Amino acid sequence: MNLYYKLAILMGFVVVISNYLVQFPVQVLGLSEILTYGAFSYPISFLITDLANRAYGKIVARKIVYIGFFIGILLTLIVSTNFSDIISVRIAIGSGVAFFIAQNLDVQIFDKLRKKRWFIAPLTSSMLGSITDTFLFFSISFYSTGVPWVTLAIGDLIVKLIIALSMLIPFRLLLGKIKDYSEKPVSSI
Repeated sequence: MNLYYKLAILMGFVVVISNYLVQFPVQVLGLSEILTYGAFSYPISFLITDLANRAYGKIVARKIVYIGFFIGILLTLIVSTNFSDIISVRIAIGSGVAFFIAQNLDVQIFDKLRKKRWFIAPLTSSMLGSITDTFLFFSISFYSTGVPWVTLAIGDLIVKLIIALSMLIPFRLLLGKIKDYSEKPVSSI
């Protein structure tokens, strides 16, 4: 199985796991009002997008985003959406909208910065994508529900930004192991 398929399947898996985990506040150290477990897994999606973009370019990276979007949303609807609970439905909608917009933003920013030093594109695109995703997701999912969505969004965002920074380590390690197909025609990949 080539890198393209591995990244696409991994993207769908990360989306499903993150959509499930975001429903559970972290109950340790009094963090339940400011952090969910989804903050720990979701930043991996930006690493996946950035690796795809580095290896194949923005057109193929977008395809991986679309595949991840469809796998993630489909499985989220099946696995973790309780259709009798409006918040659960809003989480599915918020997740889809936020993921789609933030990941496409990540692809665009990464592509514009790809020729700069190795860490500029993944760090900038992941951070701006995380900010966009967090505030779209939490506002769509929890606005006017009684859930402390602003504090949860801020707490999640802080963790996501720290993880985005730490994702530079695997990005750099994997960078040397992936071939750059970004200059090849899409039909040959």
